[in-house]
Amino acid sequence: MTEAQNIPSEHGYIREGDKEKLQNRLRRIEGQVRGIQRMVDEEAYCVDILTQISSVVSASEKVATILLKDHVEHCVRESIEKGEGADEKIEELTAAVERFLRV
Repeated sequence: MTEAQNIPSEHGYIREGDKEKLQNRLRRIEGQVRGIQRMVDEEAYCVDILTQISSVVSASEKVATILLKDHVEHCVRESIEKGEGADEKIEELTAAVERFLRV
């Protein structure tokens, strides 16, 4: 990985290999949601629709887990190592984890 790939943008940082994984997962989720819409239109069996919704939720949680890991490994670590804004990053991380865990 070149130095330029390690420089975060203003808005955040997603590791290059993870970015591709995330895009692929999000496209799959998009397809799953379209499938659920079709199932609703066709009045598919409720339990089958719920099963597909569960799959979308699990896939979305995996996307969030990858993003959370990248945030910790890059943004939070960098703040702690530099000693700049570490408390704010830790608070931000805690709030993000709470939202993710729905607590």
